[in-house]
Amino acid sequence: MVGSDGIGELLARMNEAGGFAISLLADKDGFLIAASGGPDQDPRKESAVVAMVQKAASQASDRLNLSAADEISLFDKQGQRLVCRPFSANGYPLILAVLVPDKYKAYRRLTNKMITTLRRKWKL
Repeated sequence: MVGSDGIGELLARMNEAGGFAISLLADKDGFLIAASGGPDQDPRKESAVVAMVQKAASQASDRLNLSAADEISLFDKQGQRLVCRPFSANGYPLILAVLVPDKYKAYRRLTNKMITTLRRKWKL
């Protein structure tokens, strides 16, 4: 677990509730703020991947005149899903990312709840 102000613990609880392999909070450039995951997970590597995904999505949105993405998902052949949820908290652009182990596993309610919690926490 990486992070301060209890954010790492909040992510750990979300992972447990959702069965996520790893979750992390990063800034818009991919700098890791907090993370939680198993010993076989590397949050710094995951954070770098999240930044690349966010940058690609942002460039695509700009070129296609689309509004900002609410969510970006990548699937692997085994059905794992990397979900990146860009959001803003107190004017700071952030990304919540989770690795969902199975494409049929629900995650949206938990990530929505976490984003709401992080926005509240960021106001303090």
